[in-house]
Amino acid sequence: MSAVLPLDPSATPVSAAEASALFEPLADEPGLLVAVSGGPDSVAVLALLADWAKLPGRPSLQAATVDHGLRPEAAGEAEAVARLCGRLGVAHRILRWAGPKPANGLQAAARQARYDLLAEEALRRGNAAIVTAHTLDDQAETLLMRIAHGSGPAGLVGMRPRSLRGAVAIVRPLLGLAKSRLIATAEARGLPFVRDPSNADSRFERVRWRELAPSLAEHGLDAARLGLLAERMARQEDALARRAADVLAQRRLPVTVGEERRLGFRQLAEEPEEIVLRVLALALAEMTQGVESYGRLERLEACAAALLAASRAGSATKRTFSGCILSLDRNGVLSLRREGPRRRGVHPATS
Repeated sequence: MSAVLPLDPSATPVSAAEASALFEPLADEPGLLVAVSGGPDSVAVLALLADWAKLPGRPSLQAATVDHGLRPEAAGEAEAVARLCGRLGVAHRILRWAGPKPANGLQAAARQARYDLLAEEALRRGNAAIVTAHTLDDQAETLLMRIAHGSGPAGLVGMRPRSLRGAVAIVRPLLGLAKSRLIATAEARGLPFVRDPSNADSRFERVRWRELAPSLAEHGLDAARLGLLAERMARQEDALARRAADVLAQRRLPVTVGEERRLGFRQLAEEPEEIVLRVLALALAEMTQGVESYGRLERLEACAAALLAASRAGSATKRTFSGCILSLDRNGVLSLRREGPRRRGVHPATS
């Protein structure tokens, strides 16, 4: 493993007291599985967690490294992480992404595979929580990408400090820290680490946003400001999500037909448009059991606008959306049901 200087020479290492405060919410987890790529962020978190977990009453700590098999050096780097874990007294396992790799969307596929492998290992370890080394810089890049992709308020929350992947918790205790501080921590402790060359490959979208970060910061749009935006959006998102769930419960009507859902849409239309959108999204998610997304926000907005216009005009309308059929009658009742399998080709006319 090779080392490099911190991105910010003035960055201070994370102290043991600071790490203890950051890790305190993890104390009640059944176990911890720290994801260690071998980069400076993750080896710093590994070392800080190793010290913290030695104290009485702390959860057990294991580490895992995913070898995606995309670079010839990756296997050696994973072995180097295993040696570092041995030095620190942390059990370690290398997880390998087997099988063919896609020609397009490689980073997204690698990320999916990484979390799938980590989740499997976490379950094997007794439903341990996965700890990642995501930092404030990662949060800022995530927000910029989502803004560019047209995300709504939910997307601008960015990464949550805690989320679920199935039954497995993913925790990000260092979202408020700059990446440079983790690099400084790794260097101050003499920890060996590597630089993944893909992190500087401008073919990848996240890297392109990373390259723009210094210029954006000059105009006041730095990682700290974007991180604050994510916190504020999370606060608003939680409040709106609770309100939408309450309204859905209020506007739900009894049904007599199988899997159909019915809503009092005329009354729902009296709510702010944001609540209408969220209630529709929740109802659609119920219909698809979370298997299918309701699509891009623009499509949901267009569907809601058509339903609202018909409701205000007292007319009926029907929309097909996200594998569901939404039928609004003249009495203002909206029915949702799963769309049947689509037939392809030429079909005989029926009499």
